[in-house]
Amino acid sequence: MTSVSATQAAAGANTQPTSSATQNMVDYDMFLQLLVTQMKNQDPTSPADSMDYVAQLANFSNVEQGVQINAKLDQILAMSSLSEAGSLIGRTITGGDGISGVVAQVRLETSGPVAILEGGEEVAMSTGTVIS
Repeated sequence: MTSVSATQAAAGANTQPTSSATQNMVDYDMFLQLLVTQMKNQDPTSPADSMDYVAQLANFSNVEQGVQINAKLDQILAMSSLSEAGSLIGRTITGGDGISGVVAQVRLETSGPVAILEGGEEVAMSTGTVIS
């Protein structure tokens, strides 16, 4: 069991992760449960300063907002790439390696769009590709 899974099991979390990205993230409720557990189990002879808890909560909130913003930006970038890829269909392109033809399909890969020509050849859309 991973450390996050063990932490979720120990805290009694009933949420099921939906992707590998969410499996590695502690959600806001889990953070609060851990913070309360930390408060319950602190040394009574030298309790933690309440400002430390507020700072932890603020830091976690900032990180969570940053993650959400990144996820939204990734969605916007993917939609933009799809829109650009769709505009290539039916146009003539010439790749940097000299392969030329009319674009029938476009496949998006992590390295960028790949144009599939009517003849079946594939042209990676990169520096040196001419679209006409």
